[in-house]
Amino acid sequence: MSKYKRYERYKDSGVEWIGEIPEHWKKMFLKMLASNEKNSFVDGPFGSDLKNEEYQDDGIPLIQLNNIVDGKHILQNLKFISEEKAQELCRHIIYPNDIVIAKMAYPVARAARVNEEYDKYVIVADCVKLKPNITKCDIRFLVYVINCPYVRSQAEIVASGTTRLRISLGSLRNLQVFLPTLDEQKSIADYLDQKTAEMDSLIADKEKLIKLLQEKRQAIITEAVTKGLNPNVRMKDSGIEWIGEIPEHWRLSKIKYESLINNKTLSESTDDDYEIDYIDISSVTSIGEIDGVQSLNFKDAPSRARRILYKGDTIVSTVRTYLKAIAFIENAQSNLICSTGFAVLTPLSKVVPKYLFYLMRSEKYVNEIVRRSVGVSYPAVNASDIGALECALPDRDEQMYIVEYLDNCTTQINQLVNDIQAQIQKLKEYRQSLISEIVTGKIDVREFADKVEVI
Repeated sequence: MSKYKRYERYKDSGVEWIGEIPEHWKKMFLKMLASNEKNSFVDGPFGSDLKNEEYQDDGIPLIQLNNIVDGKHILQNLKFISEEKAQELCRHIIYPNDIVIAKMAYPVARAARVNEEYDKYVIVADCVKLKPNITKCDIRFLVYVINCPYVRSQAEIVASGTTRLRISLGSLRNLQVFLPTLDEQKSIADYLDQKTAEMDSLIADKEKLIKLLQEKRQAIITEAVTKGLNPNVRMKDSGIEWIGEIPEHWRLSKIKYESLINNKTLSESTDDDYEIDYIDISSVTSIGEIDGVQSLNFKDAPSRARRILYKGDTIVSTVRTYLKAIAFIENAQSNLICSTGFAVLTPLSKVVPKYLFYLMRSEKYVNEIVRRSVGVSYPAVNASDIGALECALPDRDEQMYIVEYLDNCTTQINQLVNDIQAQIQKLKEYRQSLISEIVTGKIDVREFADKVEVI
């Protein structure tokens, strides 16, 4: 940020974690920036006023906590209510270009300008509607300010809760902000809009590259475990429509004949103080990595923490199968346990353990498991459905050769993905740092803002 200069004169902000601010900036409370209109700064309805059974597939969209992401109002997993119900909740109706604020983490007090896709929305209980007074503040500038660390820090201090922080409407209304003149707010917002758009575009390009690499990894795995590595091998029809052709020398079988399924289960009489390392469905990423193993005493563990795992096992999610929670147990202590929401496959002697993992992670098997799942909101299969899946297998030597090849390929791709993710993280950190420095007056961008092309 060396190209930026500081303002000419500063004064003490009176807030330790902010320090000095430009001399002409004014301290205000968030409530002072609300419109004079009725219901311009209110939170969502009580739960009893808006029940889940009143949600429908179309109508007036709701704004929920998961719709406020990275300073943006995201239209994902939308729920709707009827026009009649919206009118019952008229004080909670929010319009495009108003500001919606989350009362609950993560993180608490995050804000977004309301999307223009719909004419109006209704906020839910843990959201707050703020209609700004546009004679005092630029809406875009205010969103940047609310999302910056100095406001977020205030919110976290006054918030309550242990597992998830929640801030009250009263505390939110009394958060302190520092503002320059309205014209300066607008020029700063213009500048930040352009700079963040540039960085967001870079991030989006890198995220697309990650997606392409992940698709390539999946294609390599699928090709290797269904066709082998020799492009000139003679093929035959497997007789299984979803598998298609296989190398002529491969044998057909079923998963249940090549592995034990859910072989070992933790006894209900296990000592209450026995410590387990627990893997839940949420612990397995969509690319097969195990992240977030919990250490728990048996008495504190959920009732589904019962499947005993050993080195070389493959775990396949039988619930919410669309998540593709399939992982290989590279190493396992005697106390490694997973949820009964997994089918645990322990390969028999004719199957190389990691080959079975790659087979289950291949696109054809993932798609077939999803296809055989029952249920809409919570699709699931039985362990017996996993066991009934047909499979085509080469001999152990060829399996080992394929595993070595796939280990090398996936390691290279994973390293590329990790490098790109690190670049994305640095961009996000720089983006946040730039915003914070600008909206607290640590750097002066007015000379740059005057040159910004507003699109």
